[in-house]
Amino acid sequence: MTTLLHIDASARPGLSGSTEHGSHSRRLSHRFVSAWKATRPHDEVIYRDIGAKPPGVVTGEWIEAGYTPEALRAPWMHGVLAESDALIAEIRRADVLVIGTPMYNFSMPAPLKSWIDNVVRIGATFDFDRSRENPYVPLLAERVRRTVLLTSCGSNGYGPGGFQAHMDLLTPGVATPLALLGLDELHRVSIEHAEDHGDLLDQSIAVALARVDALVHELQSAAHA
Repeated sequence: MTTLLHIDASARPGLSGSTEHGSHSRRLSHRFVSAWKATRPHDEVIYRDIGAKPPGVVTGEWIEAGYTPEALRAPWMHGVLAESDALIAEIRRADVLVIGTPMYNFSMPAPLKSWIDNVVRIGATFDFDRSRENPYVPLLAERVRRTVLLTSCGSNGYGPGGFQAHMDLLTPGVATPLALLGLDELHRVSIEHAEDHGDLLDQSIAVALARVDALVHELQSAAHA
């Protein structure tokens, strides 16, 4: 059985195409999960809507607790790290991470940054060894976990080779910390022209939905080859 971890980060609660002012990124992520379940109905889906319920931000207490060896932590430290522990446990269970997120001001929404900050934790998801040329040691590389990043943006040209590719801080902002943990396979599909509306947006949505369907088939084939 394959386990999907489905994360939505958009502040908009509905899906575009069915809800007025609905989220394009949620539309893509729900399309991916629905298409996956259509052919593999018994696979597990863990759903976390961080757009509606953002994770807590990293505080000084969180840092103190996270850098204290587990055996030496005071009881309050375990409480401070409880949410982080739960988020990390979900990643450990997952085979495929499905992240639906809009681009806000060229980067990610604050809830997604908080989620990343909670799961990138020394001693839990990565270690640091100064004796190595590359001191970062991923702790979630014991098996393949694939990340599907489903995004939306107001304009176009943010993809590889695009005229605004250098302004895309969202994709590397997600890919780089996840690779640090050992999740270095990332697939991205995006809806563009969200601010243009009309034919340009409609065409982009159609292309993105088709790519999502193809990606589901591709990853299911790879997972069960």
